[in-house]
Parts: sequence; C-alpha cells; structure tokens
Amino acid sequence: MRLSVAAAGGRALRWDEAQDVDLDAVDGVVIGGGDDISAELYGGELIATSRVDPERDRMELAVIRGALERGLPMLGICRGSQMLNIALGGNLDQDAYATYGSSDPTRTILPRKTVQVAADSRLAALAGSEPMVVNSLHSQAVDRLGEGLRAVAHDPSGMIQAVERDREPFALGVQWHPEHLVYARRQRRLFRGLVRAAAAGKARRPHLEAVDAIEA
Repeated sequence: MRLSVAAAGGRALRWDEAQDVDLDAVDGVVIGGGDDISAELYGGELIATSRVDPERDRMELAVIRGALERGLPMLGICRGSQMLNIALGGNLDQDAYATYGSSDPTRTILPRKTVQVAADSRLAALAGSEPMVVNSLHSQAVDRLGEGLRAVAHDPSGMIQAVERDREPFALGVQWHPEHLVYARRQRRLFRGLVRAAAAGKARRPHLEAVDAIEA
C-alpha cells in the first residue's frame, strides 16, 4: 500500500489500533482489505463461515465517519469499500457468490476477473471505461447502497465491484486490490485520484474538481 501511495505522490501512515488513529495528521484515508465485516454493524445475522474482527470493525467505522465529518477523501479497498458502504447506511451480501452463482469465486491476487465500468462515472474518468481485469479476494459484497453512493462497476453476474460518492468529499471504493496490481497504469490512477483529492482538500479546494482535472 505504501508503494502505491508513494507512486501517486503521497506518503502513507499506518494505523493498527484505535489509539494510533489521528485524523488531524492526514489529508486522506485508505481503508484496506482483511477479514469479513460483522453483520451486527448493519443489522444482519452472522453466517457460520464468516471470520470477523469486531475491534477492527469499530476502528474503521469510526475512521470513516470521522473522515466524512472532516471532509477527508477516501479510497476503500475490498473490505474498505464494504465498510464505506456500511458507514453510509448500506448493507452487505454476506455470501455473495451464492447469490451471484455465475460469478467466478476464484480467490487470487492475480488479475482474473473482468469488470465493466460505468462510462459516466468518476472511476471511468480516472481509469477508463473499457472492461477492466482485476483480482478478487472477497466473499462478501455491497448489497443495498449507502446514502450518496453509486455503483459504478459490476462483474458479468451483476455483483457490485465498485462504488463512488456523488458529492464531496471524494470517496471511491473498489472490491479488488489495486495495490497488488501496481504495475497496471489504470490501477495506479486510483491512488493518484486520492492523492490529488487530498492535496485539493489541504488547499481548501473542491476534491471532485481536482480529480476531474487529472489528465488522461
């Protein structure tokens, strides 16, 4: 993750525990991948196959809500995209591959899954609207969208693969792991969007205008 942020012109700090968090020390936030999110956060029932980390759930939910209150831009990766959706009032499909039976369930950091990006999305403006081949390490997926979020990428089965916020502050969530695809220009541009939004916020300028001004 540090390499991806550095390649985009930023510098990353890592918070492992709640006492480490200092939102006043950063200009943007990345919420990364990891264990499944507890269904208790969105009123669901925990399924037996879930491996959860309630302490991390609480920490990341607080980070996202704090970032929104401060107007900090965010990039959510896999679990982080799901947590962004929950923080904004959405929920998850806990067994997404059972719901979307035609979706390839292969878990790999290699680019194996093709996703279609909505042509009129900010994700498309950043990384192009052509079909994108990505990796996949998840079992859960976004179900009902949170407030202000739009689904902007899907796999062939219809499973949501990316969401973005339609207002300030900038927030993009992707179901794949772009930090493992750092060699791909389209994936590097996701981090560039975050860093550009963070710089704009520090200068008290609108995030979305700054991101939209990134040259193709």
